[in-house]
Amino acid sequence: MCLAVPAQIVKIEDTIAEVDMAGTKVRASLAMVPDAKIGDYVLLHTGFAIQILDEHEALETLKLFKEMEMIPETT
Repeated sequence: MCLAVPAQIVKIEDTIAEVDMAGTKVRASLAMVPDAKIGDYVLLHTGFAIQILDEHEALETLKLFKEMEMIPETT
């Protein structure tokens, strides 16, 4: 199973961005989304920004992820 998560671009140097994923800063390649800019939300998968997201869509997805953390683990 693959998972991509929304992240907001906070810094760009050449084709590498620093993105914020719910408070965690990581580096991501912008090679697949060369039009991305600081402040944009991108869909991040294995270190690559693969799509620019609408801010509303990104925030809704992050909200759902947060709600899923409240689901108790079952065995």
